[in-house]
Amino acid sequence: MLDIKFVRENPDIVKENIKKKYQDQKLPMVDEVIELDRLKRAAITEASDLRAQRNKLSKANGPLFGKLKKAAEEDKAAIQAEIDANIAAVKADDERLAELERLEGEYEQKVHHLMLNIPNIIDPSVPIGPDDSANVEVERFGEPVVPDFEIPYHTDIMERFNGVDMDAAGRVAGNGFYYLMGDIARLHSAVLAYARDFMIGKGFIYCIPPFMIHGNVVEGVMSQTDMDAMMYKIEGEDLYLIGTSEHSMIGKFINQLIPETSLPQTLTSYSPCFRKEKGAHGIEERGVYRIHQFEKQEMIVVCKPEDSMAWYEKMWRYSVELFRSMEIPVRQLECCSGDLADLKVKSCDIEAWSPRQQKYFEVCSCSNLGDAQARRLNMRVKGEDGRTYLPHTLNNTVVAPPRMLIAFLENHLRADGSVTIPEVLQPYMGGTKVLTPKA
Repeated sequence: MLDIKFVRENPDIVKENIKKKYQDQKLPMVDEVIELDRLKRAAITEASDLRAQRNKLSKANGPLFGKLKKAAEEDKAAIQAEIDANIAAVKADDERLAELERLEGEYEQKVHHLMLNIPNIIDPSVPIGPDDSANVEVERFGEPVVPDFEIPYHTDIMERFNGVDMDAAGRVAGNGFYYLMGDIARLHSAVLAYARDFMIGKGFIYCIPPFMIHGNVVEGVMSQTDMDAMMYKIEGEDLYLIGTSEHSMIGKFINQLIPETSLPQTLTSYSPCFRKEKGAHGIEERGVYRIHQFEKQEMIVVCKPEDSMAWYEKMWRYSVELFRSMEIPVRQLECCSGDLADLKVKSCDIEAWSPRQQKYFEVCSCSNLGDAQARRLNMRVKGEDGRTYLPHTLNNTVVAPPRMLIAFLENHLRADGSVTIPEVLQPYMGGTKVLTPKA
């Protein structure tokens, strides 16, 4: 969410940014929000003048009442008329003031709604394009390998270990859910535990956050479009199931004045995640690729504005380092303007190599949101000089095991159907070095 003062003073920049994001339907919002803001400020000014006038009239009646008591009979009528006129004027001012306060609230609400839908200003380095087809590969890490044997679909690999039951999950909860069992379930937990310790080793504080959040936190951390497409609401309560722990981790700072000396705040969190995942998806997104419930290790940073791009660089590189430590080839993909959510200043995906598909697919997403979430959530930093300012917020997936498991199993599958366990994961698997299929 942008600063209204910035929009008021730089409408052309805001409109050009909207065009770069291929959201031309939002262009009229800029002029509309500027006009509503003008009306709101005019109402505030008039209300302030009326309050001053009302106070002046009220104070004037005090001496008049005293004068009325002491006045001769022939002068009382004129004094009383003056008092009555002042009282009538104050009453009229009160009625107009009430109307102005109503209008001020109405304008403020409309401005707020529009501002929530005007996208954040993207970083100049973001490539311009309409959708994810224009995303740009920046760098590859590790050599992608295509083995000389056929790699089955990921759920078929899991079934060889008696490690997944989609049918039972469908009976219990419907499509988009799964049971993980045995070695595959243990591998899932091992990856999460390793990712947790990996981030702790980077100096991040481990956290388990609330898995439900209030509506005002949802509004603070994500756009309305993303909210409608992702979030599950608890019926009859002001609570939503989180789609990622970033939501409650950033929400932790709502309405807080953060001491500058405590920055940066670097947190890594575990949580289940719940997503509607609306829309049609291709055959490669069945199985456990795109599901309604999964678990995830996340990282978030709250920092000084001047430090946010340096943190952005560090955070996506942590993901690369993590996946390479598990011997999975990855690449960094820079997200183009049309593929950025409205709150994001800059974002990139880390994609893992799929030997079966012979292409990369997304496993992590790293984003710098500038001060957008801080403004929405009323987060402030108190500097050592006493001034306050908005911090920047960033988030990145450490690891989301359902997708990560796909990459892991495909890259570590051997011709005999066994799966090798890289050295960094062996302590979390009880020393196991190879998983042997049951069927």
